[in-house]
Amino acid sequence: MVHLTTHDAPVVVVGAGIAGLTAAAELGQAGIPVVVVEARKRIGGRIVSQRDEVVGHAIELGAEFIHGLPPEILTRFQKSEIEEVEGQSWCASDRGLSPCSFFSEVDSILNAMDDSLPDESFLDFLERRFPNPSGDTRLEEARRRAIGYVSGFNAADPGLVGVHWLVAEARAEEKIQGDRAFRPSHGYAQLVDMLCQQAARHGVLIQTGTVVANIVWKAGRAQVKAHGGSGPFVLDASQVLITLPISILKTSQQPGSVEFLPPLPKDKIAALDKLEMGKVIRIVLRFRHRFWDTIRVPGEGATLSDMSFLFSENELFPTWWTSLPKKEPLITGWAPFRSAERLSGKDEGTMVQSALETLSRLLRVDMRQVEGWLDAAYVHDWQSDPFSRGAYSYGKIGANAAQKVLASPVAQTLFFAGEATDTSGNNGTVHGAMASAHRAAKQIIAARDQANETTGSGHALDAPA
Repeated sequence: MVHLTTHDAPVVVVGAGIAGLTAAAELGQAGIPVVVVEARKRIGGRIVSQRDEVVGHAIELGAEFIHGLPPEILTRFQKSEIEEVEGQSWCASDRGLSPCSFFSEVDSILNAMDDSLPDESFLDFLERRFPNPSGDTRLEEARRRAIGYVSGFNAADPGLVGVHWLVAEARAEEKIQGDRAFRPSHGYAQLVDMLCQQAARHGVLIQTGTVVANIVWKAGRAQVKAHGGSGPFVLDASQVLITLPISILKTSQQPGSVEFLPPLPKDKIAALDKLEMGKVIRIVLRFRHRFWDTIRVPGEGATLSDMSFLFSENELFPTWWTSLPKKEPLITGWAPFRSAERLSGKDEGTMVQSALETLSRLLRVDMRQVEGWLDAAYVHDWQSDPFSRGAYSYGKIGANAAQKVLASPVAQTLFFAGEATDTSGNNGTVHGAMASAHRAAKQIIAARDQANETTGSGHALDAPA
């Protein structure tokens, strides 16, 4: 039996994604012993940055954009270390390529969402507020584009995502100029490295390749039972910070799932049921040159050299974007929601072929040329990733209180962080995950201070059997 004072027992952080690393660095800086356990053999969670040595550019297979000007991220970077996304948005349809002109119509639909009314799914809202019995073609296109935006940006099922949650998201974006998009100049790996260095300076131990099987807990003490390369082991802790995606918390008896003994309280389970994990597959294609630079659009008097985004209604890869303002021969394909469901589980070669066929069709370039120009492809199927099982969270009908419930500690022993637990409306973002980590770190520090004041620094607590 292990005897540790509350002051001496470490905090165990489950998950070395951006929330876990942020919280660990902050707790370490406060002088608290911290052990981070990560199931993957890498750190970063849903940040997956690879460096393409040919072009010297970060290949992002997870988080890529900084949405707006969130202080959680911008305080970590100098101005020279971020770049704003520039360029023009083009649309591809059966009529060919044209500058996108649907944004105002979509904004009119989205701005009509009202959280003072009873909550409903986005599809139900669309049918109620913007019916189209006469089949007006312009309205119908606006409806389709609005559905495409909701399912694309949030990787969400428009028949499940709640209007109240979407409104909260829009308000949060407005506060930080969320209509603007930026990238870390050297990729999100730079942020991960910063946090790891900060954590290391304060003695935080990060153990990768360590899969947590269960967490046995009672008030004031927990045991984290895990297995790694050297076999099974147990970590005794005074507090455990869980930063796992909701898809993992909602699963059981599957690779990556964690069992809580005793089970989590009923309000936590109910809150998890109000949230869903978005689906997405990302593919980044590197070509020998930016062949789209020379594609001249009939009737527009312009080429696609300034193309930042390409929108379509393609069933597999409806959205694409380039590396602008950097002019690298890279283009990223985004397969959200239903598109991801169609592709998930297929082998990488099949997904690359589907992406090339889609790009050939949208840009109206001969498939043999597109194939011949391809130099490399990077793919990540987030649904098939056993430690993510999806992209990021979104709220279903009646979900707005769910984040607050998830953010609440259990018996001052179990704590929760991660983008799904952010209560500011920034779910699904890196800065939302970081904000949740700051909140959780403060909760843990307060709990430890209170416990030490109550028990006295020399009073030992028995770990659970």
